[in-house]
Amino acid sequence: MSGVGMAWFILANNFYINSNLRMKSIYLICICVFGLMTISCLSERSGTHSLNEQIPIIDYESKFSDLGITLPLMNTPTANYVHTVRAGNFIYTSGKGSIYPDGRLYTGKVGADLSIVQGQEAAKLAGIRLLGALKSELGDLNRVKRIVKVLGMVNASPEFVDHSSVINGFSDLMVEVFGDIGKHARSAVGVGSLPKNLAVEIEMIVEVYPDY
Repeated sequence: MSGVGMAWFILANNFYINSNLRMKSIYLICICVFGLMTISCLSERSGTHSLNEQIPIIDYESKFSDLGITLPLMNTPTANYVHTVRAGNFIYTSGKGSIYPDGRLYTGKVGADLSIVQGQEAAKLAGIRLLGALKSELGDLNRVKRIVKVLGMVNASPEFVDHSSVINGFSDLMVEVFGDIGKHARSAVGVGSLPKNLAVEIEMIVEVYPDY
């Protein structure tokens, strides 16, 4: 008999054999409290089990060939930082710039050297690099539960005001790959310059399914 079953047996037996009304009342209260605790524990176990069963089986990476996307291999950073940090079920990425998978830089200042459409292309390239970093961390992008928060930085001329339109290039990519879970909270800002004159740099926070 399990520990829980033994506890139930002792409480019920003492309630049945005890003739003292006051003691019966005490045992009855104990039985009610213990019953509520047992139901609560069973509900928590059931809820965890249901959560694991609800994890969708979707092959996000199969979409890359249809979208003409090749994820870059991430090299080891040359300074004292890492591409990603995992804290619990969240992945925090370092900023990734507008760089082609073959390493060529997409440079220029939006509003002066580049149009909005070109800026969107740069934002998409930054998104592809972020997906590469995320895959390096997780090994499997199907473990992504939600793209949570995005910060997009646009290398822009002082008079340029359509930063959000530029970062749409990134946001649209996330939805193309992940569907509704790719929709995220977002900030889009303009900056006076970016490293190596990159057109766009983006960082993000991603929620992932726990290991199981």
